[in-house]
Amino acid sequence: MCSWCWAFKSTWHKVLKELPSHINVYYLLGGLAPDSDLPMPLDTQKYIQDNWLKIQKNIPGTEFNYDFWTLNEPKRSTYLSCRAVIAAKKQHPDFEALMTEGIQKAYYLNALNPSNEDTLINIAQDIGLNEDLFKEDLKSSEVNDLLLDQIHTTKTMPISGFPSLVLVKESNLERINIDYLNSNYIINQIIT
Repeated sequence: MCSWCWAFKSTWHKVLKELPSHINVYYLLGGLAPDSDLPMPLDTQKYIQDNWLKIQKNIPGTEFNYDFWTLNEPKRSTYLSCRAVIAAKKQHPDFEALMTEGIQKAYYLNALNPSNEDTLINIAQDIGLNEDLFKEDLKSSEVNDLLLDQIHTTKTMPISGFPSLVLVKESNLERINIDYLNSNYIINQIIT
């Protein structure tokens, strides 16, 4: 549920296609906002909507469905969506990207609330997960602990926000600068 991650999607897919085969990619979830049933404050809603406008101005082709803000009661709560990605990956590694993309499309294009468990269960069904296992894992302490471990790991890395790219070379962590429109800029940092 990171607007800038959504905006980076197209360029990131180009990077993935161009990466040398010996480079492995691992995803970590940053968490963003802990579980909460409280409505998102209006100033936070405005801040996010302003970000959407800024993204659309600077990264052509990025779509957002602003109906989200009138059709839902927004919550500043993203941990459930993060746990959904981990629960999906537990069933098979390929489901990690499918769940991530499903959540992004639900939120940014279809104006569905990814803070609601029903939205995530519907995505799980759509991508072919075992629904009962997904529901169980979504609420499990194991999946929650995995999320907390990932959040902790991201806090030890040389990053200041999301999306972020970090290259592990030998035992050194190198931050890769992001250009939302130029995949070659990113690839050149990785391969040099």
